[in-house]
Amino acid sequence: MTFMAQRVAQFATTIFTEMTALAIEHKAVNLGQGFPDFEAPDFIKKAAREAIAADINQYAPLSGRPDLRQVIARQASRAEGREIDPNREVAVMVGATEGIFATIMGLVNPGDEVIIFEPYYDSYVPTVQWAGGIPRYYTLEAPDWAIDPDRLRTLFSPKTRMILINTPHNPTGKVFSKDELEMIAGLCQEFDAIAMVDAVYEHIVFDGSNHLSMSTIPGMADRTVSISSLGKTFSVTGWKTGWTIAAPELTQAILRAYQFVTFSGIHPFQAAAAQALLEAEKRSYYTELAAMYTRKRDILLPILEDVGLPPLTPQGTYFVMVDISHLDFANDVAFCKYLTREVGVAAIPPSAFYHDPAAGAGLARFTFCKRDEVLEEAGRRLQLMKH
Repeated sequence: MTFMAQRVAQFATTIFTEMTALAIEHKAVNLGQGFPDFEAPDFIKKAAREAIAADINQYAPLSGRPDLRQVIARQASRAEGREIDPNREVAVMVGATEGIFATIMGLVNPGDEVIIFEPYYDSYVPTVQWAGGIPRYYTLEAPDWAIDPDRLRTLFSPKTRMILINTPHNPTGKVFSKDELEMIAGLCQEFDAIAMVDAVYEHIVFDGSNHLSMSTIPGMADRTVSISSLGKTFSVTGWKTGWTIAAPELTQAILRAYQFVTFSGIHPFQAAAAQALLEAEKRSYYTELAAMYTRKRDILLPILEDVGLPPLTPQGTYFVMVDISHLDFANDVAFCKYLTREVGVAAIPPSAFYHDPAAGAGLARFTFCKRDEVLEEAGRRLQLMKH
């Protein structure tokens, strides 16, 4: 008898778990999994300690602490130029990944088609499949990851329920332009589709790029779900505190799904999140965050170029894709395992983010959310590739 349910039997262990375990085994510098290895800001840690000491340790409300929802709504209202209701349009959850799960479960019916840009964050496809949806893929292609409007249009049909947009985009570093968002918005309205926007890297953009919310495009406020979190912005990926912003009808559907997943998020971290978002406003924190990651990106990119791994310069996030198609490896998995075992630097093979792994076989993904000395040590080890 096989005890594993069929719905999960088709899925392997995530590539992040596999490559991190390999990095630990070989004592490799881990530029694979995207978690910062430096300290979180003192002000957010202080707020968490104070919340726990104040006994904010019981269940949070289903949709999240009111003060956190209020600050999220106020900051989003200011950024988007429209009024967002904290009580009907904001829902706080256990990280952005749970927000993605609840959004898809709450809004996608069996047989609905969901358009997904690939390479994609690895939770998207399993969640769509669990909801009974049918993934339809648009493959972004190096080096510029541009979207062809005619090719995208062919994926839309009366069966299209949702399109998933990740901007700034992991793993390519692409920031969707206003023209691209307007084009997608036009298709969503023409085919009566919802846009789910995964914006967890919204504050990590470079070289004058700007993150634009899809809900600011005319006609999209009532059909957009925006998802973000504390993890990437405040270097607390383990806190698992995220949120959705959507029109009341959409938020109600999301909460209907969420209530039977975990019911409520981590209460002291929600209290700390409210304080951190307020503090970030006072300190010009988001500007400093982007400047820090620009500097780290500019440490890693020349290293990669020098050792024969041409980087595809990202506009945002803390990831960079490199071209390995000219190297003598069967595919990206073989390259990344060699790099980890023989060179002592771990990267992620992005074929795991494509429905056809061959589409990502000529690429590898590195992260630069690491201490400067770690990036420099990776550079020293990567010099072995030149010999």
